[in-house]
Amino acid sequence: MSLMISDAARDALADWLSGMRSLRGASEATVGSYRRDLVDYLSFMTEHMGGPQGLVALAGVRTSDMRAWMARERSQGLGARSLARKLSAVKTFHRWLAQREAVDVTPVLSARAPKFQKSLPRPLPEDAARAMIDTVGSWDARPWVAARDAAVVTLLYGCGLRISEALSLTTQALPLGDTLRITGKGGKERIVPVIAPARRAVEAYLDILPHILEPGMPIFRAVRGGALSPRTVQKVVAQARMALGLPSSATPHAMRHSFATHLLSAGGDLRSIQDLLGHASLSTTQVYTAVDTARLMEVYDKAHPRAAKG
Repeated sequence: MSLMISDAARDALADWLSGMRSLRGASEATVGSYRRDLVDYLSFMTEHMGGPQGLVALAGVRTSDMRAWMARERSQGLGARSLARKLSAVKTFHRWLAQREAVDVTPVLSARAPKFQKSLPRPLPEDAARAMIDTVGSWDARPWVAARDAAVVTLLYGCGLRISEALSLTTQALPLGDTLRITGKGGKERIVPVIAPARRAVEAYLDILPHILEPGMPIFRAVRGGALSPRTVQKVVAQARMALGLPSSATPHAMRHSFATHLLSAGGDLRSIQDLLGHASLSTTQVYTAVDTARLMEVYDKAHPRAAKG
């Protein structure tokens, strides 16, 4: 179906994706997702309007055309959340097209995303987070594997790392000091402090690791010596949560949620936590923190420049 897209639209899409990759630092996975979304959208418009859509025709997409595309997506079983994500990609492409071709894309931008209930992250209570680390660290009969799992989960909770960030640590980070330089989403770098328990957990693992770590290799190794996969960590955490009777929301990423929430509850300011998590937007950090509105308002009142002056 994508063969029906005009050459001009295909070239424009390629240019837009190239800009997303180079200027915005989008990952290959994100670029691939954008490409699939836009190819599907452009293919629909080709069929809907009776022929390949060049840039002039794309500039003439009407609100009714957008409604027809969204109705088709829903009829094929696409959920509201997924459609909202797809619509966001389409709008971003058309916004870029408007800047490049000086055309009006108001009908596209005015298309409303379907409403859906946002699922807020559910961090663990502090005692449950500690129990998770202890349980993960005692699950496997092989001491080095148990130590490895405990070290990974301790980094997730103690440093607020994403699972991909923890598993991408190489020998260049050794020996662990007081801070770590982390490259997160979009190639964005940040410095995170390394608490003593996390440092000790990694050292305990390395002391009994049976595999040789050559320069530049990932620190965390699988049983056969290859790089440890996120799926293995997810499986171990799932086993631990079942043993502890914790809900299904107690995932590796929930440890990162817990890091943010517990810091804020202890008096940390939202802007600093945003930096530690590597979030581009403060609103993203706010979603990660499961604290009551009064607490958030207290933090904002102290941190907001206008509030401070008033």
